[in-house]
Amino acid sequence: MSTEARPERASVRLSARTIVLYAIGSVGTGGYATLPGLVLTYFLTDNLGVAALAAGVIVTAAKIWDVVIDPLIGAASDRQLARTGSRRGFMVLGAVTLPVFFALTFAVPPSWGPIAGAVCVLLAFLATATSFSLFQVPYVALPAELTDGYDERTRLLGWRVVVLTASILLFGAGGPALRKAGDDPVLGYLLMGIVAGLAIGIGMFVATRTADAAAARRVGDESAVAPAAGIREQYASGFQALRRSQPFRALLGAFLLQALATGTMLAGAQYVATWVLRSEDAVTFVFVALVGPALVATPAWTVIARRVGKERAFGIASVLFTLAAASLTIAVWTPGAWIYASVAVAGIAYAGLQSLPMAMLPDVISHDERTHGSGRAGTFTGIWTAGETVGFALGATTVSLTLALTGYVSTVAGTTVEQPDAAITGIVLSFSILPALIMLASLLPLRRYRLRRDDIDA
Repeated sequence: MSTEARPERASVRLSARTIVLYAIGSVGTGGYATLPGLVLTYFLTDNLGVAALAAGVIVTAAKIWDVVIDPLIGAASDRQLARTGSRRGFMVLGAVTLPVFFALTFAVPPSWGPIAGAVCVLLAFLATATSFSLFQVPYVALPAELTDGYDERTRLLGWRVVVLTASILLFGAGGPALRKAGDDPVLGYLLMGIVAGLAIGIGMFVATRTADAAAARRVGDESAVAPAAGIREQYASGFQALRRSQPFRALLGAFLLQALATGTMLAGAQYVATWVLRSEDAVTFVFVALVGPALVATPAWTVIARRVGKERAFGIASVLFTLAAASLTIAVWTPGAWIYASVAVAGIAYAGLQSLPMAMLPDVISHDERTHGSGRAGTFTGIWTAGETVGFALGATTVSLTLALTGYVSTVAGTTVEQPDAAITGIVLSFSILPALIMLASLLPLRRYRLRRDDIDA
């Protein structure tokens, strides 16, 4: 379909209200991405007594479920948009159901035993993941429909990442603090699950209002294609998007590997705090060191992207993260407070790794619209969210496998053990050289990303 077939949609400056409402949704995405990755594996191994390898299987199984349903939800969101003119319905359903399932994930007591506990956590986390996907997939599709402007998308996603970074800091520091609010770790985890689940759900619900603003811009758009209806056709449409869009393949490949790198570091943070820094509570300071600099750095990455292009800024952030993560390997021999400085440098890079690819995805979608028609944003974001899920899931799996291979000793709440030296080394490597190598590998697909500003503004 030619460009002339599309209606004129001027790239006006987004209102402050739209940006604020959209950014608030990252309170939900930040909380969901942070707490399970930070404490769920640790909750299973050191509170319920589940073996490290089994804990990794549980987290991975829930993420595999995400991969299965995300493309379906994306295609269903496209159908909802074609039928009702808005993606808001799925987003609201996810926002109102997630708090219940999130609380249930951390409501399992050690007295049920490792097997029963593991099964209950798995079922609750599967339901939580489903609710989150109902919101997240259409949420990620909205920027492509809210504005056509290359720089305006960077501005929108930049502010979203500021809120995302703040929420990661809030949940990363506040979640473990709530867990420690009382002497009983069982009640502590339950309190954390209830409060965090409510905060996540409220942030998601507020952001659903931006779906109406996106729908208003689509009035008169006759270039939309009919979305796929059957399950087989929905999966096929996702693979077709991958096959026909070279920029999407390149960006998704880089983003998937980077999600794996950051997911590996995230899953290892609690273990580093407990066994390398010798304080379970040190995970709060690790998160402050990682996320605090990102609050300041996000606007700077927006400025850099305007001057050199999003793809070059993305590459710079990737190299910086690689160097910072690799430096943490020294903790194998000399652990200490200096770790926080290296984590802070990684935090500066992390701000760019969050905002820049998310600002590039709408460019990819609009590039595809020019030749194949609009109405497929949900299909793209369904595949995108599935890829992100795979990365983070394999991050937790990588840590779990490393712990299992190096002889990590799992315990139940209230029991004290000492870890072997090999396990301590494995913890450090999963927090340093492994994510560094994976991040370095992400530069290969990123080099094949060929969209530039002129391609979008043309």
